[in-house]
Amino acid sequence: MKGVMILEDAKNTIVGLYSRVSTEDQSRFGHSLDEQDEKLRQLCDYKDYEIYKVYREEGVSAKNMERPKFQEMIQDMKKGKINKIVVYKLDRLTRSIKDLESICTMLEENNCGLESVAEEINTDTANGKFFIRMLTILAQLEIERTSERTKFGLVGAAKKGHLMGKPPVGYKKIAKDKRIFIDEVSADVVRRIFQLYL
Repeated sequence: MKGVMILEDAKNTIVGLYSRVSTEDQSRFGHSLDEQDEKLRQLCDYKDYEIYKVYREEGVSAKNMERPKFQEMIQDMKKGKINKIVVYKLDRLTRSIKDLESICTMLEENNCGLESVAEEINTDTANGKFFIRMLTILAQLEIERTSERTKFGLVGAAKKGHLMGKPPVGYKKIAKDKRIFIDEVSADVVRRIFQLYL
């Protein structure tokens, strides 16, 4: 009878729900934490998963794994408190191929699964493990391409004399053409600084 109880407990899927949003994600895509949590809970209700804890990261980038709630979740996984991590999208967990490999290794070492709602990924299968790596490669490619486009745009704007961001003291920017002009109100301050230096 005791052996039966152990077998039944082993079948229980106890999950940690991980939701993350960076400031940029919120402004560009509207991936709010509440929306992510709602989708995660719906999946758990449908699949009869037991929720151990919700780990919410607000205003945090996925550029590395040094995130407080992420680290807390990993520690809970290592202690055996959860046996599956559920995310809304894989890029909520990581956008780095290197970090993904570390995460997958940790999951395998601790007999913990990973499931994504939006991409329908489940690392309990060989196909799921393959697909998760492919998605991360594509996510990293998109990050690098966006970075290249942004840098290219900034260089082009600078060559045209357009200033990106706040103008320095002594200048003002006219919104319609993005060029900067001397601001006579504050220009005297700048001239005075140079005179004092000389």
